[in-house]
Amino acid sequence: MDAIATPEPHHVVIIGGGFSGLYAAKTLGRAKDIKVTLVDKRNFHLFQPLLYQVATGTLSPADISSPLRGILSDYKNITVLMDEAVDLDPQAQVLKLREQELPYDTLVVATGVSHHYFGNDQWRDTAPGLKTIEDALEMRRRIFVAFEAAEKETDPEKRKAWLTFVIVGGGPTGVELAGAIAELAYRTLKEDFRNIDTSETTILLLEGMDRVLPPYDPDLSAKAAESLSRLGVTVRTKTLVTQIEPSDSGDVVTLKSGTPDNPVIETMTARTILWAAGVKASGMGKVLADRAGALCDRVGRVIVEPDFSIAGYPNIFVIGDLAHYAHQGDRPIPGVAPAAVQAGEYVAKTLQRRIQGQSVEPFVYKDPGSLAIIGQNAAVVDLGFVKFSGPPAWFAWVFAHIYYLIEFDNKLIVMLQWGWNYFTRKRGARLITGEGGVATAESAGTYRTRVKEPVEV
Repeated sequence: MDAIATPEPHHVVIIGGGFSGLYAAKTLGRAKDIKVTLVDKRNFHLFQPLLYQVATGTLSPADISSPLRGILSDYKNITVLMDEAVDLDPQAQVLKLREQELPYDTLVVATGVSHHYFGNDQWRDTAPGLKTIEDALEMRRRIFVAFEAAEKETDPEKRKAWLTFVIVGGGPTGVELAGAIAELAYRTLKEDFRNIDTSETTILLLEGMDRVLPPYDPDLSAKAAESLSRLGVTVRTKTLVTQIEPSDSGDVVTLKSGTPDNPVIETMTARTILWAAGVKASGMGKVLADRAGALCDRVGRVIVEPDFSIAGYPNIFVIGDLAHYAHQGDRPIPGVAPAAVQAGEYVAKTLQRRIQGQSVEPFVYKDPGSLAIIGQNAAVVDLGFVKFSGPPAWFAWVFAHIYYLIEFDNKLIVMLQWGWNYFTRKRGARLITGEGGVATAESAGTYRTRVKEPVEV
């Protein structure tokens, strides 16, 4: 008697090990008749909301990172590949990686977003953004090199430029960066230098709209601006950066404010400019547009159907920050960790229901609220039914971020680090690493080579 052929399991390929891709994979773990391949160009999951704490010396990279193989090792139906997706043949159902081709039955794209310089990509090396560990280490290097160089500088104007920090963008990342740098300058480092007074540092936060934290309730935005001001941060709203040019004393930043009929143009010199002013879709958004006819919004995010599939291809899903999901409320769901987690779990469960021939309900986002930290004991929280700020909001922010860290040891380490920092105001990861470690003009504001430090997790 001939042997009965065993049907091949349904092959789900997931691109991206961020929150949405990782939670989709974990939800499919041990699913019957499904095999999963998770592809990421990194070998670790990164908790991006805490990158600014790496950039300002509170945490180390390994504190907010977890190896993907370690997270998924118990799921025997999941294979992890360290590779990069570069192209797609949706008709043949083949994903093209740099080193191989990968056939799929269902494709889940969760490759996220990157920095958006609004047509001024020449500013990328001058004003680094904050999306990767390398970005955070480069920011950390520039921030601490600035203080070290100021300590040696005898020219008052050049010293002032070293002690001037410009953060472009008043969203959560910009607000958190500004607050953390203020705590560094005015508290943590105050007694560490002999030739400079770090309390003379200028921290300028620029926002093009009429208030910081634009998506938040106006009252919370106002409280955030007030908290930043108390910390020593100068907040400028309705102000745009129109030019960044190098000079002998630092980078000259041109600012535009006022009204269209009466614009106000001014310049300032700073050695450290940090970018937190917007995002654009990863390259897979364009690949899906070119190969599968997917529609994209103005920043390249893929416009998805109510089940996160793309029009015409029910076996291709886009989730996380790359997805433009506009089927609930008057705006797309936000690009935050809770939304990514919920989308990943929803798509995984949808796939299982489809395979079992069951009906599928549209996705419904359950908004847990918005949080942003300004400094120690200063934060704002909007839970929808209640809004609050101050120390209670700070503790809510702490516990929410601990909750979303993936592994227990990360949770424990971060809790210990934060507890130590809370009582001592010391930051143990104030290391200057990477190329250009010597505090000179070539190693900071005018240094244009991205950090190449290897990251071990």
